Amino acid sequence: MTEHQEPTPSTEPVTPAEAPAAQASPAQDPAARIAELEAALQEMKDKWMRSEAEMANLRARTKREVEDARLYAVQKFAKDVVEAAENLKRGIDSLPKRQEGEAEIVTKMREGFEGIERSFLSLLERNGITRHDPTGSTFDANMHQAMAEQETSEHPPGTILQAWTQTWQLHGRLLRPGMVVVGKLPAPSGPSVKIDETA
Repeated sequence: MTEHQEPTPSTEPVTPAEAPAAQASPAQDPAARIAELEAALQEMKDKWMRSEAEMANLRARTKREVEDARLYAVQKFAKDVVEAAENLKRGIDSLPKRQEGEAEIVTKMREGFEGIERSFLSLLERNGITRHDPTGSTFDANMHQAMAEQETSEHPPGTILQAWTQTWQLHGRLLRPGMVVVGKLPAPSGPSVKIDETA
């Protein structure tokens, strides 16, 4: 052997007792470990369910917004069309009432305008625009606009006695409220005063 011969590394296995203390971990109770894993699993399940619920809400909201946009995108145009329908009705109402022996030109004009109105209303209905006559129904602030009140003893208070314009809706949503005259109770008459003529 030479004087500077290097020592050969030992090939003997390291026993557990010789392992560094930092790598040694105390044995964990199996029941505690199971409880810890179950708690982690429940937490992940709760997060997943909340995420699924949020996604379902988002899908429903998006679908509703797209549907509303499709149904009500023409709302401004529909209001203008309704105004034209109201003007057509006013024109028909301004014609003389039917009577025996009226001029044939008046009869044909009235029938022509009425046919145009029927066709126009049918076209509006096919596109979701509907007209309702509120006369005789109970006043509803969500659907009607009270323009005047009129005393009546023949109808309950709040009954619509006259409609100046019709109520219009677009796919069930109010487009234009009906302008109406609403009935109210007659004012109570004052007590009669007797005059003592013997004084």
